Amino acid sequence: MHSPGALGAVRAITFDAPDALQSLPSFFLIGPPRTGTSWLHEVLSKHTLLPNSTKETRFFDVHFHRGLKWYWAHYPKSFGHRPMGEVAPTYFASPKARERIVQMVPTARIVCIFRHPVERVISLYRVKRAYGMIPWSLEEALVRDPELIESGRYASHLKTWQKGVGKDRVLATVYDDLRQSPQSFVDRLADFIGLPRFTLTSSDLHRVHASENMTHPRNYYRTRGATFMANWCKARRLDRVVTAIKQSPLIKLFLGGGPPFAQISRETTLKLSELFRPEIEELEVLLNRDFSAWKTSGSEELAPEVGLPSGFRR
Repeated sequence: MHSPGALGAVRAITFDAPDALQSLPSFFLIGPPRTGTSWLHEVLSKHTLLPNSTKETRFFDVHFHRGLKWYWAHYPKSFGHRPMGEVAPTYFASPKARERIVQMVPTARIVCIFRHPVERVISLYRVKRAYGMIPWSLEEALVRDPELIESGRYASHLKTWQKGVGKDRVLATVYDDLRQSPQSFVDRLADFIGLPRFTLTSSDLHRVHASENMTHPRNYYRTRGATFMANWCKARRLDRVVTAIKQSPLIKLFLGGGPPFAQISRETTLKLSELFRPEIEELEVLLNRDFSAWKTSGSEELAPEVGLPSGFRR
């Protein structure tokens, strides 16, 4: 059921823009986080219409109150014939984002990417810690940061998206397939979102932004302050300022420089494996696929990741 307040907000925002359905994305690649979405954003940006200067607008989960004019300002004015979309991994586990998308863009196509849940949680933790979003150890963060576990409830959230937009409009993919055969993966994705197939170039296939190379921040409070300011700038459509800083030597003042991340204890990975097991088993049924390898704790060292440098973003 949709809450009256949420529906009222959707009606209010569409009242001022009667052509909203014609000018909103036809697809959303919703992650969850740390599943290759940064790499896919870079690849798709050459062939689709995506937000300028930023990967994630956070409109449907955080900035909805700013209105459609704020959201549309992230996109180029010339649409051409390219599909309009957004790569937004935080939408996957957000009931608000899901409800708003279902109400405003009921015909949108939704793409999910699922990765070994223990490896993904460790990767997400390292990114959040490196960017000063959280001050805690992994064990503390698992208790105090709900996103780490909630975004790993793959089957539960997949079913709610399928119920909201229809099973035929949700594509469930697997990160392992992306790593093993990027071209086949993007071919399937292109077919689903209505994009002509394209051939990946050699530069498309490079691997960067792997969390295993990240470290604790040199100074947590300085890094946290920089991340806060970056988000403040983005909320005011100053994304180019953030981009300029992340591409300059100044980035070294805020990111990295601290001690490397320690190996994750066997006890912690085993606990995470057991926690995610019911979701994995239900996902096996939903996708008719064997995820036996995901029911183990995974490697304490992360498998190679794909993605692109993100500067001050998630």
